[in-house]
Amino acid sequence: MLENVDVPAVSSSLVADGNRLDFLPKYFGGIELMVTGEMLVYQTAETLCPDYKGGYWLFHELSNGGFYMAPDSDEPMRISVDGNWFDGVMSSDAAGIVITLFAVNRLIHTMHGRRNVDALIDRYHWLRAFAAEHADARLILAAID
Repeated sequence: MLENVDVPAVSSSLVADGNRLDFLPKYFGGIELMVTGEMLVYQTAETLCPDYKGGYWLFHELSNGGFYMAPDSDEPMRISVDGNWFDGVMSSDAAGIVITLFAVNRLIHTMHGRRNVDALIDRYHWLRAFAAEHADARLILAAID
């Protein structure tokens, strides 16, 4: 007989200023991947957010081992995805999740066949699991569909 097992929700914690330098290498990998990954996040923001003009980003660690970056803004952000005709407005936190998912996906494809790719694939799925529980889950999932 199968028992109902409560699986704890994935939680997010903001990375403290003093730990920011360790964040990118921890989640993207060595210096080359760290620089490439960070660059892809900012390029993806410029591509998906018509009104994005740069700014400070917050770093988030997830209780399941995942991560994401999000613009430090209280203002909602418009996300427009040409590939699936999504166009909507969501919190900057949700937009950061969408942007990070797209950027990590691109990085995974550029790393095809390299040894660190499995860790990034896991992190993509861990962030996707968090996204499914997010307050803006409907919008996030529609944007990445």
